[in-house]
Amino acid sequence: MAKTLVDLSHLPRIEAPGRIAILQSKWYPEIVGSMAAVCERVLRDAGYQRIEQHVLPGSLELPLAAKDLLAADVAGELDAVVCFGVIVKGETLHFEMISAECMRGLGAVSLEYRRPVVVEVLPVFDIEDARARAADDEYNKGYEAAAAAIEMVHWRRANAPG
Repeated sequence: MAKTLVDLSHLPRIEAPGRIAILQSKWYPEIVGSMAAVCERVLRDAGYQRIEQHVLPGSLELPLAAKDLLAADVAGELDAVVCFGVIVKGETLHFEMISAECMRGLGAVSLEYRRPVVVEVLPVFDIEDARARAADDEYNKGYEAAAAAIEMVHWRRANAPG
């Protein structure tokens, strides 16, 4: 399994950071929680103080929760939503259906509300693949998610209208 090391030394500084919401599926809490904790730590190091954690019943519920949070954000203070989950391949089509619908839904929410929705919902063939991506090391996907959120917030503030 290839691992990606994220260089955090060149992350842009966010001036006047708003809020960040971290959404977690309750399935495989030790894995999802590890990624979310690393993500929160990196976001705090980048200056974010208002970080909300939300635990949802599963990955399929992440798009609706992201949409509800963004719809309720009339002040425009929610800079990004970061989503974590694990979907393990089983013997039925459940894996394919949940993975596809979760990704489609989160992409649609990002485009509809024009805010970054970072997705680290891991569709894996076995639980060991997920554990490797959430290990207590520099390859934890929480680093990647936080970096993507910070980079997208910075990019949008510099380039996107309104």
